[in-house]
Amino acid sequence: MTESEPTADAGLIPLETWLERVRTAADSPRNMTLSADERRALLELARVAAHSSERVAAPLSTFLAGVASADFPAGERGAFVRRLTASLTDRVP
Repeated sequence: MTESEPTADAGLIPLETWLERVRTAADSPRNMTLSADERRALLELARVAAHSSERVAAPLSTFLAGVASADFPAGERGAFVRRLTASLTDRVP
């Protein structure tokens, strides 16, 4: 299953619906749409964080990456997160 496919688990909200709910609830003036590239980069960062530290590092790391890249042009955020992940991966024992 890919991130854009509907979930087979009954009762779970599809990803796109959930992300739209987050964007609406956040009521932010920023464009909070994630490109496919940004999603892949953030999920990779979360995977690296969860397997290299305590599991709670995954959501906290992706939050920090979002804060750090908030003012970047949309096309540069995914590349920033990939560079961040690579620099962290290089430091994992």
